[in-house]
Amino acid sequence: MKPASRSTGGDRGIKRIDLAYVELASSEDARDINRDIVLEIIRSQQPVARADLARSSGLQPSTISAIVEQLIKEKWVSEGAVLRPPRGRPSTLLSLNDAMVILVADVRPNQAIVALVDLNCRFLAREAVPLVSDPARSVGKIAHCMQSMQAAHHGRSFEGIGISVPGRVDPDSQRLILAPNLKWGNYDIKGAIEQKMQLQVELANAANACLLAELWSGRLDGIRDAVLVTVSEGVGAAILANGQIITSRSGLAGEFGHSPIDPTGPVCGCGQRGCWEVFASSNAALRYYAELCPEGRAVTIQDLLRMAEEGDKTAIEAVSRQAIHLGRGLRLITAALSPEIILIAGDITTSWTRFGPMIQGELEKSMLAGPAPVLGITKDGELSRLRGAAAVVLQRHSGYQKSTHLAGSNSRVRRNVVAAR
Repeated sequence: MKPASRSTGGDRGIKRIDLAYVELASSEDARDINRDIVLEIIRSQQPVARADLARSSGLQPSTISAIVEQLIKEKWVSEGAVLRPPRGRPSTLLSLNDAMVILVADVRPNQAIVALVDLNCRFLAREAVPLVSDPARSVGKIAHCMQSMQAAHHGRSFEGIGISVPGRVDPDSQRLILAPNLKWGNYDIKGAIEQKMQLQVELANAANACLLAELWSGRLDGIRDAVLVTVSEGVGAAILANGQIITSRSGLAGEFGHSPIDPTGPVCGCGQRGCWEVFASSNAALRYYAELCPEGRAVTIQDLLRMAEEGDKTAIEAVSRQAIHLGRGLRLITAALSPEIILIAGDITTSWTRFGPMIQGELEKSMLAGPAPVLGITKDGELSRLRGAAAVVLQRHSGYQKSTHLAGSNSRVRRNVVAAR
C-alpha cells in the first residue's frame, strides 16, 4: 500500500525526491506496511471483526486473514467473543492481547518509577525505587523491582523492557551519550539490565518517549510539526518534523535545554554557563526559592508547587520566575522550528492554571512574526514517560510505526517507500 501524501494545486507534476533516502519497496516492505495498518486499526477500533478490518484498510480479506494469523501467532492479538449478526456468517472479534505485558522504568537522578504495562498501556503495577550515585547498584535495584513484578505476574507473556532516561541515547549503541543530571557516565544500562532480566531492553530519551506516547494515544493526530518540552531536573525537547520524530545521527537533536541564553548565568551540568535549563527547570525553581528564603527548610519541587497552590507568596514568586524563563526560552524553539504546537510535560504542569498563562504570555511576546504555536500540556503527568517507554518497545518490537518513527539521518523514511498493493 502506498502511503498517502498531501498535494496542492501548486505542487503538481514531477516532485523532487531525495534518492539518498528512498528505496523501492520489496514485497516484504509492503507486508510490513500493511501489517502496521492492520495493527493500528485493531488497536484503535478493538474489538473488531476481520470483515471490518478489510473495510477500514481497503485490503483484501485474504490479506487480512494472513496478517491476523501472523499477529495472533506472535501474541500481539487475541481472539475474543463471537459476533453473530442477524444475517451472514458469525465473526470472531479481535483485540490486542491483554496477556502480553511490558516492564518499564522512568529513571530520574534520585529515583526510578518501575511499572508493568499491558498492550493497551494500562498499568498493572507501579513502584518507586530510590537510586544512589553508583549506577551499578541503582540498576541492580531497578532490576530487582522488575523481577518482583515478573514473579507476581508469572502467567503473563513479557515482551521486553522500556526505559526512559533523562539524557540522549545513541541510536546505534543504545548507550547514554549525554546525561548531565544523571551523571552515570558511560555505564551500559541496557546491557546490565538485559543480563539480569534476560529480556530485550529499549532505551529512549525521556522527551522522545513522551512525544511517542502522545502520538500513540492519537492526541497529535493531524499534527505534522510539534515540539514536546520536558521540564524536570533539566529541560529537554523532542521534535516532530513533517510527521517524523527527529533524533539525528547521534541522537542529540532537541537539546535546547543546553543552549546558553546568558553567559553570566549559573554553571550548567553540561559545563557551560547560563543554559536555558538552569533558569527554567524544576531545579531552577528550587534555587530561586532558596535565594528568596535562605532561612527556609529544604523543599522538593512537589512541596514548592503545593505551597504555591496554597498561596505561599515566596513559592509563587519562585515558580513564577521559572515560568517566565521557560516561556522566554521557547523562542529558541519557535525561531528554529516554527512548530504548530508546543507541549509541556513535567512538574510545572500540575499548576498549569496558575503558571501556564505566564508561559503563554512570554511565548507570544517572543515571536519573530505571526501567531504563536498552540501551547498545551501532556495529559498523563509523570505517567507520560512510562507510557512512552512502553510505546518504544511496542514500536521497535512489533514493527508498528503509526506512520511516525524515530528517524535518524541514516534511516529509510517509510513515507517515501514506493509500494504496491
